[in-house]
Amino acid sequence: MGFIGGGNMARSLIGGLCQSGLPPSSLHVSEPDETRRQALHDDYGITVHGDNQAVVDACEVVVLAVKPQALKQVISELQPGTHDDKLYLTIAAGIRTDAIQQWLGGERAIVRAMPNTPALVQSGATGLFANAHVSDEQKGLAESIMRAVGLTVWIEEEAQMDAVTAVSGSGPAYFFLVMEAMEQAGVKLGLPEETARLLTLQTAFGAAKLALEIEEEPARLRRNVTSPGGTTEQAILALQDRQLEAIFEQALQAARDRARELADELGQ
Repeated sequence: MGFIGGGNMARSLIGGLCQSGLPPSSLHVSEPDETRRQALHDDYGITVHGDNQAVVDACEVVVLAVKPQALKQVISELQPGTHDDKLYLTIAAGIRTDAIQQWLGGERAIVRAMPNTPALVQSGATGLFANAHVSDEQKGLAESIMRAVGLTVWIEEEAQMDAVTAVSGSGPAYFFLVMEAMEQAGVKLGLPEETARLLTLQTAFGAAKLALEIEEEPARLRRNVTSPGGTTEQAILALQDRQLEAIFEQALQAARDRARELADELGQ
């Protein structure tokens, strides 16, 4: 298994795979930055290269872990071979599989993954889409790679990946904004800044953990802590009076629309 690009997301995946028991000797990575390349070798004991083609030549699974703007140039410099049966797993946001297939110069097995930044702490959420050339075994391989850094879900239609981008790809930023607003509001209510921050972060963590572990929908969980005439009810009413649900709907639609635009621009 090889990675083209050794940035933060690749490092997170490599770390998760090593923690899951994959032998470091089976992992390769190409990275142009010598300092970063040496750090990956020192930290994980994996094989490192300064040349992308070396990864393609050595590996059955190639993870394309470069920035979307650089992906076309990186792929165009590769020589995958006419009868290439490798699995290409791309974590470059917004680039559709048909564009990658065209740049690779033939019918290739491609899985597109949309992880998010909590993958850096093995708590990510990743949407996966496989093109028609991906076998069941290759789907399993792709899923095992991304599950090393969190939860995975398969998407049947590639167009839905734009919605995945809007919900989970960009989603951490929405929650960070809510945390920021709650912390600032707590300070204005008289709490010390550090106290407001710790209470906000632990509350966010606890609410997410509760929602994941208890088999009830978020609406039910919200109602469970919203006593009639109580403090929580007043806060919820204030948020709903300002059309919070509509604001989030508009925000996610804007993110989805921008994802579509970027896919059109970067896939040329």
